[in-house]
Amino acid sequence: MSKTVINYLECQVVEEDIRLTLLELCQATHASEETITSLVQEGVLEPVGQQPQEWQFTGTSLRRAKLAQQLAEELEINTPGVALALDLLERIDILQAQLTRLSRH
Repeated sequence: MSKTVINYLECQVVEEDIRLTLLELCQATHASEETITSLVQEGVLEPVGQQPQEWQFTGTSLRRAKLAQQLAEELEINTPGVALALDLLERIDILQAQLTRLSRH
């Protein structure tokens, strides 16, 4: 699992302001529309728009979708497991940032 965490920390910087359609996100992540839709239904991704043909995804969604794909493939976990893992990784990031701030004082 440490390999996954290391890869997570090495994610590329993506502009937050970009907007991707469902098809563009699928192409960028090499994921199927079904996979991306499952990630939306599970709350992993939060697109703007009501219907899949209207969805617009940000740079944050792109990073999360890539990481979700990586977790699913490398750890062979299902979508709810991916959602949980992403939530825990985000909490770790928040706690590490807090520790860094506290250690500076």
